[in-house]
Amino acid sequence: MVEDSPVAEKSLEELLPETLDYSLCITIEKGKEVWVVSGMLVQYLESVTDSVVVKDGEKMIGVIGGKEIMENILKNPSRDLFYGTKVEDIMEKNPVLVSNQTKYKDLMSKWKERGRAFAILKNRWNHYSAISAKKILEIGMRCKTNLSILDIPKKPAVTYKPDEPLGKIINSMFENKTRKILLEDSYKYINDRIIIETISEKMKYLKDIDNFLDIPANTIEPEEARVIFSDLKINEVSAMMYDMEHPYVIYKDWIVTPWDICNVLLSKEITKYNV
Repeated sequence: MVEDSPVAEKSLEELLPETLDYSLCITIEKGKEVWVVSGMLVQYLESVTDSVVVKDGEKMIGVIGGKEIMENILKNPSRDLFYGTKVEDIMEKNPVLVSNQTKYKDLMSKWKERGRAFAILKNRWNHYSAISAKKILEIGMRCKTNLSILDIPKKPAVTYKPDEPLGKIINSMFENKTRKILLEDSYKYINDRIIIETISEKMKYLKDIDNFLDIPANTIEPEEARVIFSDLKINEVSAMMYDMEHPYVIYKDWIVTPWDICNVLLSKEITKYNV
């Protein structure tokens, strides 16, 4: 066990010496239509890759995640967004690049500046690996600290009513800077991944649908959050979420996501670490 400087001051290589570059980037070529990347995001959102990287040959020119799909469906809630629009038309340009020597606190600074927990790392095979919030759970799992869920700042639950229109819900995601919104009086939620999955698989990319933003939320099947009944230490809740396909934990009035773990790891109190 290493105990000296805070975890936040350590480099990514120090924190994950063996597995840092294990998660390869999922890529799509410039020129592909948005329906193609939407189908990919259904599989990868909230996973170790989370966003899809747009390539122009060997150059990484941008990234697309749920944020870009949601932003653009508010502007163009029609089939035209998915057929006829190219990925480079809606991608976020200049993705965050990091190295083995990037300190954890500097990675977080970049993520907060961009409002996106995703970075690209050139790996040992001369290709590219993805660093996402879920990847950071590996760091959380190795920390030894008395900090627990109760030390994570409590944030108010953002909720929706079953009859609320999807346009209002998507706007609420941006206004409240959250990807998940709870169905009121329940532990069920919808998020960008679930909405994109419904659009692609059930609505056939909005074929014959002219009023998508006005459709009531109960058209979409929500998923159940993981409810727990014990106040877990940071390493324990990190391990739990790492094993979840779509990590989202609720303890009493505390809502915990991988991003919350990313933030708590900036604490100067966390110095004990298993390499």
